[in-house]
Amino acid sequence: MLGPDRFMGRGRVRTARMVAMAADALQLGIFPLFAPGAASPVNDALDVAVAGAMTWLVGWHWAFLPSFVAELVPGLDLVPTWTAAVFFATRGEVGRAPRPDAIDAEVISSEPAAPPPPRR
Repeated sequence: MLGPDRFMGRGRVRTARMVAMAADALQLGIFPLFAPGAASPVNDALDVAVAGAMTWLVGWHWAFLPSFVAELVPGLDLVPTWTAAVFFATRGEVGRAPRPDAIDAEVISSEPAAPPPPRR
């Protein structure tokens, strides 16, 4: 969800998606080997860093909250939740300019309308 002054450019979206996929690949490939051991704080620190990076790159979105919680639950971090969340948060927003905060109004003239053309 973008604020009125935020614009998600293609570069930010691409970077956010690459960061999310890299974090999920790292958690799926390396951290399951150490999940019950000493690497768990490293895994949690990675999740906090990714949550911060996603919020900085594309703004706050509600999809990031369940992903963050799921990543902290042992076993659920084997699902690529960051990738799913960032693709959900950035769907259809790439390159779209922010909508100005304006009121849609119909222009009404105080001059009388021109008479319709005569029928033949």
